[in-house]
Amino acid sequence: MKPIEKVNDFLTQAGIFYLSTVDGDKPKCRPVAFHMLMDDRLYFGTGDFKEVYKQIQKNSHVEFCATVGKEFIRYFGTAVFEPNDIIAEKVLAAAPDMQKIYNEKTGYQLKIFHLENATAEFRNALNAVETYTF
Repeated sequence: MKPIEKVNDFLTQAGIFYLSTVDGDKPKCRPVAFHMLMDDRLYFGTGDFKEVYKQIQKNSHVEFCATVGKEFIRYFGTAVFEPNDIIAEKVLAAAPDMQKIYNEKTGYQLKIFHLENATAEFRNALNAVETYTF
């Protein structure tokens, strides 16, 4: 199994995981659930109207954290938004509930990003058990 597949599988097992950003000089953390592995790249999404989108635009250094039992993962790096909406269109086509939020009537757009210069640390309570860089 490729390391990025291990990250994806761990996030899937966790169900809900957490995204940390920076707002000025303060940390911000929120639960998220959407992720999608495609062509060996792990994608995440957020709305262009949300504070998290604005925060990532100002400071692209982000970190995801998830737990499964007594193990957890830290997946961090530089968020890079996709330059076209092809992936967002695929996500929305498969997610009717999201179409209620992201559509021409609301004017909201789903923005998809991935991490570059990323590190995934699979950890237990004391230390990193496995570390991968992407």
